[in-house]
Amino acid sequence: MGEPGVWGEITAGLRVSRPVLVARLMELDAAGALTTAHVRAGAQVGGVTARTVWRWLEAARTEGRVERRRRARLELSDQAWEVLAQAGGNVAVLHRYLKRVGGEVPSPASLYRVVHRDLQAGRVLPDRAVVRREREEQQTRQALADLALAGPREGGAAKVAARRPPHPAPEAVSGVPSGESGTLEGVALPAGARLVETSSVRAVAEAVGQAMAAEGAVCVFGDPGRGKTAAVRMALRAVPAGWKVTWVPVPVRPSVAGMRRAVFDALALPGRFPHTSALADAAVTGALGEARVIVIDEAQRLPVPCLEYLQSLWDHPGTRVTLVLCGAGTERALARLPQLASRIGAWQEVPRLAATEVTAVVTGFHPLWRTVSAEDLTWIDQTSTHGTLRTWAALTTHLQNVLLTTADAVADRALLGRLCQRVAPPL
Repeated sequence: MGEPGVWGEITAGLRVSRPVLVARLMELDAAGALTTAHVRAGAQVGGVTARTVWRWLEAARTEGRVERRRRARLELSDQAWEVLAQAGGNVAVLHRYLKRVGGEVPSPASLYRVVHRDLQAGRVLPDRAVVRREREEQQTRQALADLALAGPREGGAAKVAARRPPHPAPEAVSGVPSGESGTLEGVALPAGARLVETSSVRAVAEAVGQAMAAEGAVCVFGDPGRGKTAAVRMALRAVPAGWKVTWVPVPVRPSVAGMRRAVFDALALPGRFPHTSALADAAVTGALGEARVIVIDEAQRLPVPCLEYLQSLWDHPGTRVTLVLCGAGTERALARLPQLASRIGAWQEVPRLAATEVTAVVTGFHPLWRTVSAEDLTWIDQTSTHGTLRTWAALTTHLQNVLLTTADAVADRALLGRLCQRVAPPL
């Protein structure tokens, strides 16, 4: 480390970084004036041994490197993160999985440090129960879709399709168009169903359009199942040129770090997620410099710190953001943050379907309902669905499955009553 005595006392408070020290010693070496005394003095002010300084000089001569050699950063693949999520965050399970698939496997301690590092940087590890439930729900939806798309049995749906509708087609009823595509991204519909432009959809489209014109904020709220998400997606299906739409999913038990990661991922920014919040915010605000609609669905889950983070993105002078907050109870969540609530330019509620538009909407939603009388549709709405579109969609799936799998099934009041009991929640 250097020799004691007067020289040690002189250099005790003096420290020089490796690049500066090596650069100066290399200059002396190039001039042929480098001596062992220079190296010992450099070791003293560098806080290292003379042997270390000689190694630094050798690296500079052979590799042209004056900085410390950086170690390769250990990163986990998305597949490894999925395994870790399914294991409930158990690093030992992930380590056994990596050994089983082969290749270079880090030690359990190294794996633990990497997982801890990325979680601290904002990586969200889904709850094991949530992952399992989502997988089971996906399997159930796929099974229902396979069943609904199967060929009809003889005498089943073929009879229904051959019947004459008891009332006019929806294109001629109340002026409600039914030509919307049933494949709108993010909207799950029964097989054969089509989106219908209701009065609520038109109101949401108007509110969102006004918010985009002012680069403001809008809150779309209402009870669950009324079609808020579908209305917003239909409103944003064709945005003006120069605008982009980004849907940001709300993480489970959201934190500011998780929300920051969700926004980064939703924007599809290049590269890996930065490991400091400052770098992540710089990347996000840079991407939001162009006109963009940010939609936060299920915004009622967000705590106040996450809402403050969204407000900071919207208030940033370099961003051009229209903020759409959507969800059942979002208006109550915003009440917890008056600073953001005061910036909402439109509070748009999505109400239940009016009794006068039920027939036109549901017959436009799915052709099966055109075989049911208007009186029966009104009875279903009054006793079971109560103007809730999600309940109508569930009832459509049940009716479709019965007609496809039962040879002599008829959509009469008795069958409809049994299916209504199936979709009604227990008291």
